[in-house]
Amino acid sequence: MSPHVTHPHSVWSFRLILVCLAAVSVSLPMAWISLAKMLLFVFGLVYLIAAHFNKRVDSAFEKLWSPRIILGILCVFSLSLLWSVADREIALLALVKHSKLLEILLLISLIRSAHEARLAMTAFAAGQALLLLSSWLMAVGVPIPWATSSGFKYVVFSTYLDQSIIFATTAAVFWHLRSEHLWPRWLAALLAAAALINALLLLEGRTGYAVALTVLSLAVMWAMPKRLRLATLLATPVIVIFGLYLGSAQVQDRLSKVVHESQNYANQGGSEGSSGWRLNAWHRSIQAMKESPWLGHGVGSWTMTVKRLEGSAATEIFGEGRASNPHQEYLLWGVELGLAGTLLLIALMACIVRDALRFKTSITRAIISVAAAMAVACMFNSTLYDALIGDYFCIALGLLIALGIRTAPTSSGQTMSAPDLESLKATS
Repeated sequence: MSPHVTHPHSVWSFRLILVCLAAVSVSLPMAWISLAKMLLFVFGLVYLIAAHFNKRVDSAFEKLWSPRIILGILCVFSLSLLWSVADREIALLALVKHSKLLEILLLISLIRSAHEARLAMTAFAAGQALLLLSSWLMAVGVPIPWATSSGFKYVVFSTYLDQSIIFATTAAVFWHLRSEHLWPRWLAALLAAAALINALLLLEGRTGYAVALTVLSLAVMWAMPKRLRLATLLATPVIVIFGLYLGSAQVQDRLSKVVHESQNYANQGGSEGSSGWRLNAWHRSIQAMKESPWLGHGVGSWTMTVKRLEGSAATEIFGEGRASNPHQEYLLWGVELGLAGTLLLIALMACIVRDALRFKTSITRAIISVAAAMAVACMFNSTLYDALIGDYFCIALGLLIALGIRTAPTSSGQTMSAPDLESLKATS
């Protein structure tokens, strides 16, 4: 018999507690996310180094493309320190913010079996359910003593932007994993509906609307026969937008502001309102990319570069800070790394989808939905760069990929844990 790799009980317990803390943290205030992330990075890197020296090879992990592209991306960002026009302090801060992508890799590494993956997903779901319940209680007038957000209706800890994107994305996770026996099917359907309605009708985030329409369209498409899926994918968002516009004064107001602010920028070049500010920031970002299309201006360079291009009005428009972003992830990477940066971001999403196609249908659909939500959110915000919302996507994807790889069926139809994989490789 081949020896199984064993872990001391205390190490096993701390590792699983740490993973569950990270899973729950994205439903809590930012201080908890920062704490969980720090512990995850410190313990996770020590654990990986120890596994390397002890020659504990994870065969399942080796089959994934996502970790490779993440390491490659961070290497490129690190190299760009050599030519970054930003101050060294700002450049290093930006590199740290980009490095949250390592959360995906660390969670895949630290979750070692299907049982652990299910526990981590349950912790994630419990945190999201509490966050969702808190928002709904606020909506019906029940005071929530742990709510720390101020100035935003029905928002518990962050902003309407973050919470609307999170709820819309979590709705897809609840819905697609309802057959995985992680939670009762009826509860999954109820939570998915509550999260989607919250994002569409209670909260004001326009990016949240776009994400909600994306995950809803995918869910409806997958429910249809294959011959009708393309038509369903195209028709669903049109029908839903039309219905929301007719039935919700809030949606009418938010969409009307987009049109008004966009027209104002097109006619006068004004940057008033969030849409006008974004259009101006995107315009300056494209100009910056044209200046250095191959190498970019280096990590952390966005604010300094666009302020130079903006001229005398730069401080009035972009503020006094030196670490802002264009509220568009593709352009942020393009300014910092050139066209290669934008292509690397697209490649990351493609690798996530490629990995997802190896898993069970329910898990595949959950991962693709989260990846699609991230891709859409990145069109209107620097989603991965920003704290909280970026951590949410990295944690959600890390947990889902770990669930997929640890529940991959063997030839006997059973699931295979990391130690089993290592033993199998040792005997081959």
